[in-house]
Amino acid sequence: MSEPQRNKPLVSSSEAWQQLQQHATEMASQKPLSVLFEQNPERFQQHSIQLGSLLFDYSKQRVTTETLKQLMALARQQQLPEKIQQLLQGASLNQTEGRAALHTALRSPADAKIIVDGRNVVTDVHQVRQQMTTFVERVREGVWRGFTGKRITDVVNIGVGGSDLGPKMICRALRPGYGEKEPIRVHFISSIDGAHAADILPRLSPETTLFVVSSKTFTTTDTLANAAAAREWLAQASQHPRAVAQHFVAATADPQQAERWGVPQENVFPFWEWVGGRYSMWSSIGLTIALYLGMERFDALLQGAQQIDQHFSEAPLEQNIPVLMGLIGVWNSNFLGMPGQVVLPYAAHLSHLSNYLEQLEMESLGKSVTQQGGVVDYDTGPIIWGGVGSNAQHAFYQLLHQGTRFAPMDFILPIDPAGAEAEQYQLTIANCLAQSRAFMVGQQSEDPHRLHPGNRPSSTLLLDALTPHTLGMVVALYEHKVFVQSVIWEINPFDQFGVELGKKIATQLHQHLIGEGEAGEYDGYDSSTRGLLQRIEQRGKQR
Repeated sequence: MSEPQRNKPLVSSSEAWQQLQQHATEMASQKPLSVLFEQNPERFQQHSIQLGSLLFDYSKQRVTTETLKQLMALARQQQLPEKIQQLLQGASLNQTEGRAALHTALRSPADAKIIVDGRNVVTDVHQVRQQMTTFVERVREGVWRGFTGKRITDVVNIGVGGSDLGPKMICRALRPGYGEKEPIRVHFISSIDGAHAADILPRLSPETTLFVVSSKTFTTTDTLANAAAAREWLAQASQHPRAVAQHFVAATADPQQAERWGVPQENVFPFWEWVGGRYSMWSSIGLTIALYLGMERFDALLQGAQQIDQHFSEAPLEQNIPVLMGLIGVWNSNFLGMPGQVVLPYAAHLSHLSNYLEQLEMESLGKSVTQQGGVVDYDTGPIIWGGVGSNAQHAFYQLLHQGTRFAPMDFILPIDPAGAEAEQYQLTIANCLAQSRAFMVGQQSEDPHRLHPGNRPSSTLLLDALTPHTLGMVVALYEHKVFVQSVIWEINPFDQFGVELGKKIATQLHQHLIGEGEAGEYDGYDSSTRGLLQRIEQRGKQR
């Protein structure tokens, strides 16, 4: 990397950024949100967008027409429209790893053309999709059976990170409603300590269990340790030479590695290096989703995401939902000084959404160096957290209402109930709308303990219903929001080198723990690590 590139001026020194800083200073002494609503009866209409079965309301954000105008100027200064097209067309935007980030190709229609290295990758995507369709139908219809001839009743996804969080979130969100039967039960093993496997495997029958080993590299220690435990469990129960062939499949970008591990070639569902782990559930990593929900509903999930891809590509910046989400996030973080973002779905089935978004946003945006290698002097990725809103009201809303620190909130509310009594579900709707209003208007009181300052910003995503299509829309919105923010901050959202250091040190420490290092010789480690290792070693001798 050349020195002139490394010394490229940061976005924070640009005219658009400095104008926003001045605007934020002026906004601090202006009217709160509640007054803006009182003075402008059209505020909701002016600051909300309907897109099919989804409505995005950002009218409760601390923005004005002037704020949005200046944010759009910043976006254009950073060449956001051009970057959006480069992303969708397969440009090599992941500069540190020298490849494209083409998760959007995974949900492109079959007649689309996205050329990478002279090849239309959409053709490859749909070939694997057809392989998945055939397999899913065989399993769900009882054609694919276990080693004793019994049909598959349980699918266990073995993976970690993007190979676990996305599939788990989708399966939990779209589980059958009350009174509906699960054609296949689904389970997830990810924890490296073996606890998940120890909890789940004894409840299953080896004769009717299918394992999906999900790993991009097929070298991930956590995943391979759990897969080995599952293989041993199956081997002990079956004593059958073809048990692995009937009960293990793999989703990976390295098919040969999966085959070396023992998965037959015909059981390997490939994807590609240009698919990032946290964007991979649209690929064959989504095989567990398809087995659980059926291929038709998996396709609907992809179609929902593709609708957002098209909107992201075609809508003008001022009416572009992920662009607005991203720019408002930059405004809240860099100009209003809010270091976090709270995700509050008012739907129990979305209980894993905040965990999924933690990885999507913080692994993508947790960077302190620009694409050119310069050290930033501004905040980048916010801390993402949250939970099911109706439960979170009784957990951490107190801090958000009256604490000295607070964070902007995203409320996510399906209008139609999912497997719930319609009358009872009205309580959920009432609570969601009440909280978004309460955070905005606050409450005056002569008793300081009962004073609610209000003016807490939030957005609301209103879904007609929680379906595969609308959930695909929601996930794609957040994916593209992340990309928008990465363009503004000039960082690479597609690498994750921060994950690697801990893995490297863990490999070294593991040698000591299993007795392959020199016992008691911990030179080179800090006193804390040495002390902890010595105590663990002592405890091992006592057992």
